[in-house]
Amino acid sequence: MYLSTIYSQAPEADAAQSKGMRMASRPTQGTLDNARTEQNITYIRQMLGELRAVADSERADMLCYLIEMAYLEAGDVLSGKQPLSVVKR
Repeated sequence: MYLSTIYSQAPEADAAQSKGMRMASRPTQGTLDNARTEQNITYIRQMLGELRAVADSERADMLCYLIEMAYLEAGDVLSGKQPLSVVKR
């Protein structure tokens, strides 16, 4: 499992920092339309990190896995690797 990611920055941010680079605070690909959306996704990601800790303390392995997947997805959305939605509305 990808446990260390929950309590640290995304792996690409860690790699960038170790090379002396600084990650952009906003995605440059335009996947997030406004600052409120970015703040909401950031909040969701933080809450998922906290939920992951609770699930781990209860030894709920499947919940840990699912929460980790959602946490990683939120990080990908914030970094611009994934679109906010895959369904056209």
